[in-house]
Parts: sequence; C-alpha cells; structure tokens
Amino acid sequence: MEFNLKEGMNASAERIVTEDDTAVKFGSGNIRVYATPMMIGLMENSALRAVDEHLLEGYATVGIHVDIKHIGATPVGMKVKAISKLVKIDGKKLYFDVEAYDEEKKIGEGKHTRYIIKVDDFLKKL
Repeated sequence: MEFNLKEGMNASAERIVTEDDTAVKFGSGNIRVYATPMMIGLMENSALRAVDEHLLEGYATVGIHVDIKHIGATPVGMKVKAISKLVKIDGKKLYFDVEAYDEEKKIGEGKHTRYIIKVDDFLKKL
C-alpha cells in the first residue's frame, strides 16, 4: 500500500514549559525543570505532525521506539520546540531524527521510530 510519504518530510511542535511539565510534577526528578518524558512527548508529537496528515483516512502512526539524549535543562516559563525529520521509510516503519531547543540552546536530540497502523484493526486487537 502506498502511504504518500517521502524522506525529508519534517514538522515541529512547541509549547511554554509550565509547572505541569516539570520533573517534580511528573515524578521523574526533584528539580523544577522541563522533564525528560515531556520533551520526548513533544518530539513524538513533532514526528506525528510530519506524517499523519498525509496518510489515507483511517490510518495513523504510533510511536514504537525512542533513543533520546536530554542535554540541557529548561526552566518553567521558557518556550521549547521539537523538530523532527523523516530520514528513512521501511515499509510501515518510519525513522526520524529529532531535536529539541529552548529559547537559548539545544536541549535534546536523538532518534524516534513510528509505525503506520490501520486504526480500526489496531483498536480491535486491544
């Protein structure tokens, strides 16, 4: 099946860091800085945005792998942005390079893999 996707497709997602995004609130640390799991979620969202709108109706992608480094701390109130680029298509597997930045610096980088699913079939298996 043709999914109308091309290597090089890209997208971004951004948000302002709130108390709800901190390691303390998430339970992943004791410091009020942007939590790693929240950064990974933003990275996944940017990858989803890069491809899902190009799929046929009834199809979507799900995240199946992340390999991420969180390399910089970001305080509450600062804007963060994740950028993804589709670098490889292997059947229904989609491979992305992802990066995240705050207003001052790069805060994260890594790889993310998504898988194309037919939503109805996927939900029936749950």
